[in-house]
Amino acid sequence: MEAITDFNKPVWQMTKGELMELLGQTLTVRTDDNMTTPEKRIVYGIAGIARLFNCSMTTANRIKASGKIDGAISQYGRMITVDADLALELMRKK
Repeated sequence: MEAITDFNKPVWQMTKGELMELLGQTLTVRTDDNMTTPEKRIVYGIAGIARLFNCSMTTANRIKASGKIDGAISQYGRMITVDADLALELMRKK
């Protein structure tokens, strides 16, 4: 396909090929920017563990107490912080 040269052309007048090319260029640029900085997913508390594993609060307490995800948990006093990606990986392994 040829490069889009008329940037003043309304979207409703574009052909299917022109629109797909334009969207492809846009998605490629944004994907490259997002790939450089992966963000860490963090959940907080027993409620966060329950949402992460889609279970009840009681089951989330059992998961935390079992020690299966201890490597992903950081606790200071009553504040619980869990690295979500690491917790899911640890549960897959055990």
